[in-house]
Amino acid sequence: MPAPARVFLVFLFAYFLSYFFRSANAVIAPDLSRDLSLSPAQLGFMTSLFYLTFAVVQIPLGGLLDRFGPRFVHPSLMLFGAAGSLIYANAHGFAALSLGRALLGVGMAAGLMASLKAFSLWFPKERFASVSSLFVALGGSGAIVASRPLVELNQALGWRGVFTWGALVIVLAALLVAALVRNAPAGTALPSSSQASSAQLWRTQALWRIGFLNFVLGGGFLAWQTLWGGDYLYKVREMAGLEVGNLLFVFSLSALFGFLLCGPLSERFGIGRLLLGGGVSFTAALALLAFWPWLPKPLLYLPYMVMGFTGAFNILGLSQARLLYPAGLTGRVVTAINFMGFIGTFLLQWGMGQVVGARGYPTAFLIWLVLLIMALAFYWPLAKPKSSGGTARPA
Repeated sequence: MPAPARVFLVFLFAYFLSYFFRSANAVIAPDLSRDLSLSPAQLGFMTSLFYLTFAVVQIPLGGLLDRFGPRFVHPSLMLFGAAGSLIYANAHGFAALSLGRALLGVGMAAGLMASLKAFSLWFPKERFASVSSLFVALGGSGAIVASRPLVELNQALGWRGVFTWGALVIVLAALLVAALVRNAPAGTALPSSSQASSAQLWRTQALWRIGFLNFVLGGGFLAWQTLWGGDYLYKVREMAGLEVGNLLFVFSLSALFGFLLCGPLSERFGIGRLLLGGGVSFTAALALLAFWPWLPKPLLYLPYMVMGFTGAFNILGLSQARLLYPAGLTGRVVTAINFMGFIGTFLLQWGMGQVVGARGYPTAFLIWLVLLIMALAFYWPLAKPKSSGGTARPA
């Protein structure tokens, strides 16, 4: 097997697990709430801790990847995830469950960023968007397994059994990364890290425009996919577990196709235009749920399909940022964008729990829609034909 393909596949297995564990609570939420007497606010906060710790780790992660490469940084973090999965499986209260979920976030924090750092060295620059979108599309199958298949697995093993076995699989993936991956092709050294400080990086306009859109679109996409998209169907539409699993399956399958196609589409239409168009379509689908609360159940598949497909375009923000900065900054740039996306997931997932508990889903939808419109308006200057390069300017 060619070395680039081996690197791609090994990282893919690890990233698959990241997507599975971040998405699992959307299916097992009723069991968690029943077994551990969790309120909506507790459920939202506990689930969002994955994204909080995931986001916090991004701050040092970029520098570590730029300096040491992904081969050992990634699997070292994954061992924290294995410990978290075991704690989660054996939790009998909110505190232990929260600790396990938080450690899972730490363990999975390098799944995409380590891969993108490696791909920037193993694949030509002009193929970066296509390779990364294909990678995220295939890794997104972890969310598909965390839909209808997880419903059936949960019925067979229970959620505690799922997370116990999951810990062993995480360890296996960590060992494979350490054993089978090199940081760079033979004879190629890691690019020397740029002298530009993180403070200078955060003063560029493009970083904030892409980052805020990723905060609201990417963060909201994951918050919906991994918790509230299921909770909404359970509580508002009063659907049963298999019905919910089917809709989440459609959402995740649509996201897989979105991830798969957004790279080739961006090469034809431009990253900026496609990302803006995806954001507008996602917002329109959310508005359908918000303003047509009696939407017939069979028609619910339409907004879930559109939100899954176009929400996946958020990955293009990483590719656009990658093209705006030198190779020595790749780790810090993509982790900065990723940090904002996962902080968005944490705040939106937690905040939606607070709003839903106090005012219900209509108010939560309205707040999210306003944030999306603001983010799209702020991003607009970067949405130019074939706009993926250029020079990042200080804000």
